[in-house]
Amino acid sequence: MKMNTEQCCDAQPYNGVMQWNNHFFKQFSLPTNTFLTPLTPKSLPDAQLIAWSDDCAAFVGVQRSDLDWLAAMSGHALPAGAQPCATVYSGHQFGQWAGQLGDGRAMLLGEIQTAQGAFELQLKGSGRTPYSRGGDGMAVLRSSIREFLCSEAMAGLEIPTTRALALAASPQGVMRENIETAAVVLRSAPSFIRFGHFEHFASSGNDVAVRQLVDFVCEHHYPEANHHPAGSEARAIGMLDAVCQHTAKLMAQWQAVGFCHGVMNTDNMSILGLTIDYGPFGFLDTFDAHHICNHTDQQGRYSYARQPQVAHWNLGCLAQSLSLIVSDHDALSQCLRRYAETFNQAHVAAFLSKLGLPQTTEQGEAFVGKTLQLLHESKADMTAFFRRLSHAVVIHDFAAVRDVCVDSAAFDAWLPSYQTACANDKSMSAMQRSSEMLAINPKYVLRNHLAEVAIRKARDAQDYSEVNVLLKLLAKPFDEQPEYEPYAALPPTWAQSLEVSCSS
Repeated sequence: MKMNTEQCCDAQPYNGVMQWNNHFFKQFSLPTNTFLTPLTPKSLPDAQLIAWSDDCAAFVGVQRSDLDWLAAMSGHALPAGAQPCATVYSGHQFGQWAGQLGDGRAMLLGEIQTAQGAFELQLKGSGRTPYSRGGDGMAVLRSSIREFLCSEAMAGLEIPTTRALALAASPQGVMRENIETAAVVLRSAPSFIRFGHFEHFASSGNDVAVRQLVDFVCEHHYPEANHHPAGSEARAIGMLDAVCQHTAKLMAQWQAVGFCHGVMNTDNMSILGLTIDYGPFGFLDTFDAHHICNHTDQQGRYSYARQPQVAHWNLGCLAQSLSLIVSDHDALSQCLRRYAETFNQAHVAAFLSKLGLPQTTEQGEAFVGKTLQLLHESKADMTAFFRRLSHAVVIHDFAAVRDVCVDSAAFDAWLPSYQTACANDKSMSAMQRSSEMLAINPKYVLRNHLAEVAIRKARDAQDYSEVNVLLKLLAKPFDEQPEYEPYAALPPTWAQSLEVSCSS
């Protein structure tokens, strides 16, 4: 059954509900356009609003009635008060300096002020910009569905992320490997500033611009660093330390749910420690520490196990950029060392919690390592393993957990030590342990085959119902939701052949 959609039509007058601040545009819209370029979104024909996230709207503090969202997304009417632009940045891609990049297919509509705080609204797939590097600046329906759903799925998992407010589709053709149809995602975040923004200006020795960016980020997003004088080395060091801490905790959360980003280039790293730019991402089905979710990444630079290390390397690039305005390089190095410490602590804590064990568990780090080794050796389905374990601890029957381990002997060798660890913990009952585990071990994640089913229905039949089912389901991934039980099943055999790449 097809979902009812809104046809694009003449925009209704802006009703004044939304207050546009546009702090980034106002501060960096210089006569020389050093930081950004004012633009107008491309007009898409016969656009439809195919999905809207009520959860994101509530989080950001907007309503469907605030403006004609479809007209704004499809380039048919610019909201009064918006100041759209594309920003310039550079970065390292797959470990190599790529030079100038920028918002090649994204456009910042502006920043709004709501009761929930300030949020930027950005279109992805809104047309060519000066930073498109010969590309068309468009996004296709396939990749847009994946980004829309995963943005909201990560929010449901309580992992810091950019959000996706709405998804629009158009029959306009877009050439990739084959001709596909166009789509636009309306994204939101407190800021879309990336490590690459700092790298861009540092690469040309523009210390004034780097200081301006530091001051802006601290003033609007990092109060813990903002008490230092504007333009000071102390403020830049404080910002880096905050970014390192946020990024370390984010990496621990990624690892704990088996999320693989796929393209952890420095231009895809948020200065706020948010998950940003969902391209060839994936959640681990069969656990493989060396899993590569991006078919383009033939060297495995961005494999699951290497993500924390890559984040550290990327932070080193940010620190190198800040060294242009910070003479105390040892202070920058200390921030990077604290990243490693914070990640290790957060990583162990996350997995002990998933196991239902207290943070004071003797030799907890060693036991987490032993558990990860089990998952790897037994080729366990990660999501099912921890969810079933959450139920098993109260019924004392671990057969269902064993069933998701290909190497059952490895599980049999591990289980007695886990049962002993639980028995030695007198701080909670088995029922309490199960309840706490169920609250952090999701039953549902956006597995690749679930996204693929939604994509095929949308592409082949213009049926967007599955997109909206997944949107609703993944908003509450820890709830049982028995009506959606099939979505928690192990992946079908055909899912093993799915591949995603940088074009996804």
